[in-house]
Amino acid sequence: MKAQKLNNEMVAGAYDRWAPVYDIVFGPIFHRGRQAAIEAAERIGGRILEVGIGTGIALKDYSPRNRIVGIDISESMLEKAKMRVRDMGLTHVEQLAVMDASNLDFPDNSFDVVMAQYVVSTVPRPEATLDEFTRVLKPGGEIILASRLSEENGIRRSIEHFVSPAARKLGWRTEFGWERYLAWAQRTPSIELVERRKMPPLGHFALIRFRKKAVATGAGNVTGMGRAADHSAS
Repeated sequence: MKAQKLNNEMVAGAYDRWAPVYDIVFGPIFHRGRQAAIEAAERIGGRILEVGIGTGIALKDYSPRNRIVGIDISESMLEKAKMRVRDMGLTHVEQLAVMDASNLDFPDNSFDVVMAQYVVSTVPRPEATLDEFTRVLKPGGEIILASRLSEENGIRRSIEHFVSPAARKLGWRTEFGWERYLAWAQRTPSIELVERRKMPPLGHFALIRFRKKAVATGAGNVTGMGRAADHSAS
């Protein structure tokens, strides 16, 4: 528990430092992936949880017919998001809160969509975070991820492994491959893969969609069963 708190503080600190320049540095780089994720969420609509809302750069792009809840571990990022909501009069934003993605303070089956853009590969406990996304998602809803995926082999994989310690200090995880998402999905009976497609820049990122089945049984079932009892450590 202490280690988790320290990891969370490290990630929060990294993003607090990025807050003043995040939109300028990363806004253009992640624009197409961000728009693709929002378009996928809009096809479902309803109550949408965006995890890692950051400065709220995407909030204006959601339809006002939806209700948006945004969380982030960085208080500095959220302050900028709150200013954006106030200045732009974004009345469809229901709540913005500081929260740990691996320990969500929401009841089961609370959202039609759980969205996370460039988040899962940065958090200290990715599988626990995905378990929480599943828990708070309504049956029939979707988890929509824009995520960086590392190479599964080759020289780029070796380079990513080498720079991993430095990247973690910036809040990034370079060695997070598709096989990790696949392993999580295979051990989570309530989840099915809907889509995986490469996104720019340079195909280093992907749009990933998982659907929560209407009925699920067996180990790992989180549909209406309270908090997931066993979160995998990362």
